Amino acid sequence: MELIPAIDLKDGRCVRLRQGKMNEDTEFSKDPVAVAERWIEEGAHRLHIIDLDGAFAGHPKNADIIHAIASNHPDVPIQVGGGIRDVNTIQGYLDAGVSYVIIGTQAITAPHFVQDVCMEFPGHIIVGLDAKDGKVAIDGWSKLSHHDVIDMAQRFEADGVEAIIFTDIRRDGMMAGINIEATRKLASSIVTPVIASGGIYNLDDIRRICTLAEEGVIGAITGRAIYEGSLDFAEGQKLAQELSQSG
Repeated sequence: MELIPAIDLKDGRCVRLRQGKMNEDTEFSKDPVAVAERWIEEGAHRLHIIDLDGAFAGHPKNADIIHAIASNHPDVPIQVGGGIRDVNTIQGYLDAGVSYVIIGTQAITAPHFVQDVCMEFPGHIIVGLDAKDGKVAIDGWSKLSHHDVIDMAQRFEADGVEAIIFTDIRRDGMMAGINIEATRKLASSIVTPVIASGGIYNLDDIRRICTLAEEGVIGAITGRAIYEGSLDFAEGQKLAQELSQSG
């Protein structure tokens, strides 16, 4: 089980949103490259970077910053999402040293796209399923689709995605605790690895999410908690690794 720090980019800054609302952002740093350095120094084995502006624009807006982070840390896997809706964008990120690209809105609005890019870039495609009450949200969480999360996960598993990131929108940025049951339900319905996201607040949440390792949950993304201090990243990462080894 890996604890994965989130770096959300808006206007070149590192911010966090509440429930995905762009007008409810909190700035944590004007230097996202330095933030990435900090988390890696504290033991991060993977980074989760989201171009928030790109998610709403439909194309990358903070790619230069992401390229700089990837260039500075070639040995650390980086997964990037936000505005990735065509092959050229994927190719550009992979060429820059990014390990995985996260397909979100495009996976729902044009599902065949996932199958195509899984064939073209095997081992590099992750789908992000952001859910509210079991339904998938799109366009930076501004719209709720009629698609069932588990149905879509099973479809993308058949396409050959490397992993699925599952986010409970109601919990994201709220530090209200991760939605364990919804995450368990999704993970147990597929074989593809699941990365949990949304709501991690403290070490107790780490202990709870680690109970899902046998269900196929391989990591948990944390954001606001490590920026506001309710969770010490290094301590959380150590605990996750210890619990995984003992399990």
